[in-house]
Amino acid sequence: MWLKNLVKYYFSKRIHRDKLHPSVGIGQRALMQQYQLAQKNKQVPAFHTTGFKVFSQFEEDGLLLFLFSLIGEGSKTFIEIGSNDGINSNCSNLAIHFGWSGLFFEGDPKLIRRGEKFYSNIPTPYHPKPTYIQAIIQRENINELISKAGLSGEIELLSIDIDGNDYWVWDALTVVQPKVVVIETHTEFGLENIVVPYDPHYMYPGKHPIYHGASVIAMNNLAEKKGYRLVGANDLGMNQIYIRKDLLLDEVPSVSPESTLWHPKAKADFAKFREIKDWEYMKG
Repeated sequence: MWLKNLVKYYFSKRIHRDKLHPSVGIGQRALMQQYQLAQKNKQVPAFHTTGFKVFSQFEEDGLLLFLFSLIGEGSKTFIEIGSNDGINSNCSNLAIHFGWSGLFFEGDPKLIRRGEKFYSNIPTPYHPKPTYIQAIIQRENINELISKAGLSGEIELLSIDIDGNDYWVWDALTVVQPKVVVIETHTEFGLENIVVPYDPHYMYPGKHPIYHGASVIAMNNLAEKKGYRLVGANDLGMNQIYIRKDLLLDEVPSVSPESTLWHPKAKADFAKFREIKDWEYMKG
């Protein structure tokens, strides 16, 4: 057992070292410049072809690099709600290789301690550090928590993945206006326009592992109401990506929610909804 744990520890450290190598950031900077040249020449590639993974769970790192290559990095500010340790997250690549800073919200203090230790010297001791906030996020407290942390107004990126009240938290959020939003939806709900009713005390997995959150249709309706348009998702479709309606109108076209559910796994997951199809829902 000790040998297995040692090997696991070694390779986890090695993997992180590989991701942290300067060549990873240099390569992404070069790619950013290629995207900007393509934008100038009106030859921008299709959004769905730009995904890749460095620290994100799926292809979000590449998709976000593409968008911010075209939009510009601005103030390099993010908020990630449901960040885990903040090392493998939607915002970590931007923090580590591009010097972004912002807020990581997480409920588990052990994960926060691990993340703070990691970022104490990453990317260097002198770069601005992300701020970790331990909290159980609810629609009632999200604006106050962000305001107390010193952020308001326009930011570059908002990521929400809390396995529960994602829809309701974004609906309530008013203190910041992100340019780009990445938010988890439930592919198992297929093309239903449904949201699980808000429960301020919800903790995953609740009454059923998939009885929480919102469908892609409901989330898209919320995005439209808040002034955002859908431009794509990760391959599996659960992380929907929206940009503010005034941005990249010529370079990155809007897509339909249906088009983000093309993956065979997403389609296969539709069957899981049958178990809970008669439970209580609201329209989005």
